[in-house]
Amino acid sequence: MTRNVESYESIRPLLYPESVAILGASENKYKIGNIQLQALIDGKFQGEIYPIHPKAEQIAGLKSYPSLTDVPNSIDLVIFCVAYDQIKNGLIACAEKKVKAAIIFASGFSEAGEEGKKLQLELAEYAKLNNIRLLGPNCVGLVNTSNGLIGTFSSSVLDVPMSGKRGVGYVSQSGAFGVLTYMAAAQYGINFNYFISSGNEMDTTMEDYIDYMVHDDEIEVISGYIEGAKNPEKLKQAARKALEKKKPIVLMKTGRSDAGSRAAASHTGALAGSDKIYDAFFRQHGIIRVEDAEDVIAFSKLFNPNRLPKGKNTAIITSSGGRGINEADRCEAYGLNIVRLSDETMTEMRKTLPDYASVTNPIDLTAAASFTNPEFFLDTLKVLVNSPEVDNILLTEFPHSWDEHNEYFKEFITVAKNSEKFIGFFPFPLGEITYPQTTPILIENEIAVVSGALNPVRALSQLVEYSQFLNTVQTDGMEERYEHENIDDLLTPGAVLSESEASEVLARYGIPITKRYVTLSAEEAVERALQIGFPVVLKIDSQQIPHKTEADAIRLNVSSEEEVKEAFMEIMKNARNYNPAAVLNGVSVQEMLPQGTEVIIGAKNDEVFGPVIMAGLGGIFVEVFKDIAFKIAPLSRQDAGTLLDELQAKAILDGARGQVAVDKEAIIDVLLRVSQLMLDYRDQIKELDINPLIVYENGIKAADAMLVVTEESIKKELIGG
Repeated sequence: MTRNVESYESIRPLLYPESVAILGASENKYKIGNIQLQALIDGKFQGEIYPIHPKAEQIAGLKSYPSLTDVPNSIDLVIFCVAYDQIKNGLIACAEKKVKAAIIFASGFSEAGEEGKKLQLELAEYAKLNNIRLLGPNCVGLVNTSNGLIGTFSSSVLDVPMSGKRGVGYVSQSGAFGVLTYMAAAQYGINFNYFISSGNEMDTTMEDYIDYMVHDDEIEVISGYIEGAKNPEKLKQAARKALEKKKPIVLMKTGRSDAGSRAAASHTGALAGSDKIYDAFFRQHGIIRVEDAEDVIAFSKLFNPNRLPKGKNTAIITSSGGRGINEADRCEAYGLNIVRLSDETMTEMRKTLPDYASVTNPIDLTAAASFTNPEFFLDTLKVLVNSPEVDNILLTEFPHSWDEHNEYFKEFITVAKNSEKFIGFFPFPLGEITYPQTTPILIENEIAVVSGALNPVRALSQLVEYSQFLNTVQTDGMEERYEHENIDDLLTPGAVLSESEASEVLARYGIPITKRYVTLSAEEAVERALQIGFPVVLKIDSQQIPHKTEADAIRLNVSSEEEVKEAFMEIMKNARNYNPAAVLNGVSVQEMLPQGTEVIIGAKNDEVFGPVIMAGLGGIFVEVFKDIAFKIAPLSRQDAGTLLDELQAKAILDGARGQVAVDKEAIIDVLLRVSQLMLDYRDQIKELDINPLIVYENGIKAADAMLVVTEESIKKELIGG
């Protein structure tokens, strides 16, 4: 299990050391020990640098020391430029010198097999006992452009322009991909304050650095590349703080395969692939998931905490009809609304635009605006900033003839600056002539300028979603608690509970279930059917036959005593044929529920995130349409409502095409009770399905349920761990 890391200040010596020692410094310019030393010098590190070499008196003009303990002053950070087999002795020396932090580049640890994993755990424990914070191993290090700390052997990070926008931090679980993203961002005008390659995360994890950046007042956007969360609880808490501070967390998450879930017993287990759960976690906590490095860069360029989009309604100003249509298609594809302009807005534009211009959205000023009449851009902007139906204004072109002294340009800047609307210029990528000469002034005055090569429309849609999430999220959402009965007696380790047992679990947690009786003979089944009232449902009740339809061991709409007897005999016979080894508890006789809307509510104990709650259309539709949504427990009432809103079937629940709306509050109540159940018994319940759950205009009832109990050995391991 991941240890709870101390407060975020404990990793400050990694990022802001006052002194750095290079263990394994070299006079050979081709070795890492020399490359790293030179990178610190060339980066103008704002602190003391101590090369460590057993014999050299001086390296790169700096006094060298034979060992860490020979350095007369204190050392905050040691950068290990030594081989795998020298790491242990190096850490012992760090402990003797009371070093606060270390960066370990070397590979050959947990990624290399059992021996490497064992050594990694040993070194991590030693570092913890001696209060040494570690980055790596198997990483390319870190960069802090604020203090010149180039703590990486990848010296190519120095060969990038440093005149771009700052305020962005980036942490990556892939070293090489992270370096490429760092360099690409600089090429497009973003200089990361931090670049951190977290490597094997022997000690510090990606979540630690995200948490640190949440508390860093110089950081506006937190970004990164993630393959898997080591400490999801810490990430959740950091995301909550980031929302309070209006700092977006933008993560590129790889691995969309669901292969690991195919063998699950329940619908929820089969459908809840790890990628879907990451999606759910990110959405629930306001983390923006992006597809590639370009999205990270584009979002960072667009983000301005003082000019967040107010909504999705977007207007496009173009001087090319084709380009305008292309961007309009792109906007609609990513969920932005190319708004129909009001008659008043179009009439106002007609006052200054020629007849050959189109004032419908996209607004086509034609090529005249780019060559002979650039003032058309200004005239159109003046109208749109005062148009109440428009939230965002996008320009696909901008006059290259304007310079900082042009009166039209000055007025354009004034109009844009005084507007609260999001205004962006997304030029077509044309190499050196992509950007007009006034680009720096546009950016300085809060007009986002992002090359079309970065797909800025997609980034804008993500920014709009983030802004809307900020307006609706309740960061202090409380989990609701319900009275319930103990269910320990029902949870047989390793069992798939029979329907009657699973239904009893639900009943003890206050979830409405059908009237039901498990019967041992046809005569008893008739007696119970008469007691319930026709029509009834008959089902086999057995832990070994969880899927009754597959066994042909269920009968619906049984309407007479003779039909009950016949159904009882057929169900018992079919169940025995389906699984001769199964223990048959009997045949469950239960009320036949009237027609309603079938939904499914399920849960799965995920190995990374713990209890995950799912909802969707029920019955056979869950497998056919896979219209499902997930949230991570514990659920607040807002979480439960949002979960239902994320379903494509939301319209059905709300009463589509004249149908009566269902009791969504009843569904939410069940979701909250399931959330509590899964948290209360997270070490014992592996999977849960309530399918179908029949919901009416008023009220709800569970018609069927399945519950998978964790193996005893796993339960004990979790409790002990």
